[in-house]
Amino acid sequence: MNTIQFAFFGQDDFSVIILQELQKAGFTPSIIVTGPDKPVGRKQIITPPPVKQWATQNGIQVMQPEKLTEVFTASLEEKGPWDVFIVASYGKLLPQQLIDLPTRGTLNVHPSLLPRLRGADPIRTAILEEPHTGVSIMQLDKQMDHGPILAKQQVIFNEWPVDFFTLRDRLATLGGKLLAENLIPWINNDIQAVPQNHSVATYTKKVAKEDGEINIESGDPIVNWRKYLAFLSWPGTYFYTSQGIRLKVTEACLENGIFVVKKVIPEGKKEMLYDDYLRGITS
Repeated sequence: MNTIQFAFFGQDDFSVIILQELQKAGFTPSIIVTGPDKPVGRKQIITPPPVKQWATQNGIQVMQPEKLTEVFTASLEEKGPWDVFIVASYGKLLPQQLIDLPTRGTLNVHPSLLPRLRGADPIRTAILEEPHTGVSIMQLDKQMDHGPILAKQQVIFNEWPVDFFTLRDRLATLGGKLLAENLIPWINNDIQAVPQNHSVATYTKKVAKEDGEINIESGDPIVNWRKYLAFLSWPGTYFYTSQGIRLKVTEACLENGIFVVKKVIPEGKKEMLYDDYLRGITS
């Protein structure tokens, strides 16, 4: 067991996979910081974030601040001293006072090859636009995805692009392993972070529901395919028929460069084969 004192800031399944990889390597956080429990699904059931569920299963203390206030920072400082903080898909910007609290600052696992794809949605944007992607371990500063880099590595697939879940899980796994490899050298000051080339940085925007609309008649089939893969978890892809009916695409493939819709959910109905839907409106 590696005895370093660190807190982990995270939220979702990406964060959980990184925690699992750290645990395999003998690193367990003393405290996990995540967001408040929130209503989920149609029934709006109050549900803890995945990271809290993992922490509870592993007997780790959880803190769930609404905001990262000076009071919260002081309470975390009292639980120290800290060697390092780790941030992975936390969803909030840390104030400088909190970033600087540990002896060796705060590290972030970012799912892109920085300085490419800074910002809100690097995983989906990589599927939509990039020829490849990877993961970076960076030292956090007060600007978004701006700090110097300890390590980064491209993720390799036999075919590209892949769907959101596949890419997310591979990046998280790779990120967790890369972080574990560099954690002790970083704590011991045996490696130095290298500043990013900010002049070649690219930025991603937050995906909106309307981004999921595709045109299966005249739209670029590769664009449609990339959208389908990128938006598989959220917001999904959909198109409108000539009658103005909205069809959500739930299964599709790319065959000989053609985007082929397999299954859909028409508005107000259950999932069905697209061919059955077409037969229904022509019979």
